[in-house]
Amino acid sequence: MTKPPISRFPVPEISDLPEDIRARILGVQEKSGFVPNVFLVLAHRPDEFRAFFAYHDALMEKPGSLTKAEREMIVVATSNANQCQYCVIAHGAILRIRAKNPLIADQIAINYRKADITPRQKAMLDFAMTVALEAYAVGDADIAALSAHGFTEDDVWDIAAIAAFFAMSNRLANVTSMRPNDEFYTLGRG
Repeated sequence: MTKPPISRFPVPEISDLPEDIRARILGVQEKSGFVPNVFLVLAHRPDEFRAFFAYHDALMEKPGSLTKAEREMIVVATSNANQCQYCVIAHGAILRIRAKNPLIADQIAINYRKADITPRQKAMLDFAMTVALEAYAVGDADIAALSAHGFTEDDVWDIAAIAAFFAMSNRLANVTSMRPNDEFYTLGRG
C-alpha cells in the first residue's frame, strides 16, 4: 500500500533547501533517526520555517518553572481540542519520552481531567484549554486559579503562549494535511 503524501502542498527536497534549514533538518535527523514531517512541510516556505522554529524553540526549549514534559502536556491537550492529528501524535511521543511515562500522552489527549497528573498540572491544562478555545474569556479569576497553584506571572505567559502558538500550528497542520511520521506512534511506549 502506498503511503499518502505528507502534505497537500509541495515538499522540497532537503538538498534544495537553504543551508541553514538543511543543516537544522539534518541535525534533527541525526538526533532522532528520522526527519519529522513538520520540518519538511514547513520548509516549503523558508522565511516562515525560520520564524516558526525560532518561536517554537523560545517556548519549548527554555528553562523555567514549567518542565519540558509540562510544556508538552499543553501541546497534547490543546492539539487534541483543535483536532490536530499531527501534533497529538508527534508531541504525544515527545511527552512520553520527557515524562518517562508510556501512558501519559494518551491519557492527556483523550481527557486530561482524568489523567494521572497533579492538581497543579490540571489547573495548567484548564487554563491552556481556555486560551486555545476561548482566549476572549480569560479573566482575573483564571490567573488567580493558577497563582493558587504556585504559577508565576512568567509561567502564566508561557502557558498562554504555548497554547496560542500551537493553536496556529494545529491550524497549519490541518490545512496542509500534514501526516505524522510512523515512527512517532511507537516512541516512548517501551
